[in-house]
Amino acid sequence: MHRSKLILLTVALALVAGCAQKSAQTAETPADTSSKAAATAPAATPAAPAAQLLAKSLYDDGARANSTPVDAAKAKAGEKLFATKGCTACHAYGKKLTGPDLKGVTARRTAAWMEHQIMEPDVMTKTDPISHQLMVANNNLQMLNLHLTQAEAQSLIEYFKKLDKAK
Repeated sequence: MHRSKLILLTVALALVAGCAQKSAQTAETPADTSSKAAATAPAATPAAPAAQLLAKSLYDDGARANSTPVDAAKAKAGEKLFATKGCTACHAYGKKLTGPDLKGVTARRTAAWMEHQIMEPDVMTKTDPISHQLMVANNNLQMLNLHLTQAEAQSLIEYFKKLDKAK
């Protein structure tokens, strides 16, 4: 019963955040100015034309995330994070929920892109063309910034790699 209330609350918060993001008149400046994306990319609202976004993703060049072996310890930690941080309210593996289906994500994206998307989804949708398009394809629903650390993001990526390699 407690878990279903948590999932319902997470979905409600995601919807409120998405609605607030859609109605914002101007882009907010991210608190973390050390972010490469925030420092080098023009600010744009999520509904901004693609021309205001970077022409190319800063983080999606190079080897795909699944090109390296899975770190089993990090993958185990990532599995726990995925369940406890509320990710399951919007994401699933092999099925689209509110957010994109995560199956095959490690073959489609670099680890750097995934890390930035997990750690600062609000900045990414304003500056990264891939992230922006994913948000548009999901009814302008903004992924919540859960303020995960780099280590937590890397653990989640290892979990996704484990799932992708198990297929």
